[in-house]
Amino acid sequence: MIEKRSTISNLPCGFRNFGLYTVTKQNAMDEETILQTVQLGKRYKTRWAVRDLDLTVRRGEVFGFLGPNGAGKSTTIRMLLTLVAPTTGHVEIFNRELLGNRSEVLARVGGLVENADFYQYLSARENLQVVAAFKGGVARSEIDHALELVGLAGRANEKVKSYSHGMKQRLGIAQALMGNPEFIVLDEPTAGLDPQGIKEVRDLIIALSRERAITIFLSSHLLSEIEQMATHMAIINRGSLIVQGKVRDLLNSAENFVSIDARPVEQTLTVLQDLPYIGAVRRKDGSLELTMAHEKTAELTARLVREGIEVHAIIPKRSLEEYFLAITEGVSEISPPASSAGSDRTHAH
Repeated sequence: MIEKRSTISNLPCGFRNFGLYTVTKQNAMDEETILQTVQLGKRYKTRWAVRDLDLTVRRGEVFGFLGPNGAGKSTTIRMLLTLVAPTTGHVEIFNRELLGNRSEVLARVGGLVENADFYQYLSARENLQVVAAFKGGVARSEIDHALELVGLAGRANEKVKSYSHGMKQRLGIAQALMGNPEFIVLDEPTAGLDPQGIKEVRDLIIALSRERAITIFLSSHLLSEIEQMATHMAIINRGSLIVQGKVRDLLNSAENFVSIDARPVEQTLTVLQDLPYIGAVRRKDGSLELTMAHEKTAELTARLVREGIEVHAIIPKRSLEEYFLAITEGVSEISPPASSAGSDRTHAH
């Protein structure tokens, strides 16, 4: 359901299905809240990196956290892992206030913040043993399990300095799995990877969610990857929440994103400005992109033709990239300035 508020696969061949199991969750468990942020904010002197952020992540979700560079994603993740103290609000994980129950809560959480960092002259196995020691000890079988899961068992005893960037990212996920966490937080897990590396990490994340019932919160700027991995998502811009909800609901909501190839462009813009069912409009590569209800496409085409405009194509677009650009873009060419920008955020539940 969409409502308005007044406040803003299978594992690839490189991985083995090693001891994984499928969990059938009861409805009550499906609805269990794993993460909740309440009016969360972080201010650096006079600048708010994050402000009034309300997020809800439920058990079993792969929750994509999106935003332009500088939107506040990494700051938020650091607050979720107590690496940065919030200025306002608080974080609840497993229905417990985080700062007051830090040790107990984080014992059930795994995390990878930005690039994975390791002791370069130790092997992958030795690095995981170091992490295990910090967690109070982890059985050797669990370390072997994690290395198998991320496809590094065959090179577990090699020094990490010989690893590629993609292998280090996979080792970072193995590190996050130490202690059998119920919830893992991944900050840009596919950053800097080649297409094959991205696919392997993506398939791993999907498998962790589906087969081990791990709830996953991941930030990314790769919109197509979030579209393929995430069940739910939130988008922030300039530190404030813009939208959150199920990916499919947001992409299939009442408004379509449409590309119009029509000439002359200026006359087309003038006509669009007078139509009440047309939303934000922007130019892109000689065409116009806008939001509008699907059922109005025929009416729009007829109107443009009556005005003597040559309509070469009207193409619906429903990708996450188009959605993201439309709701994080500045003031549109034909829309008035949003004097209350951020006062009408869309939430889907």
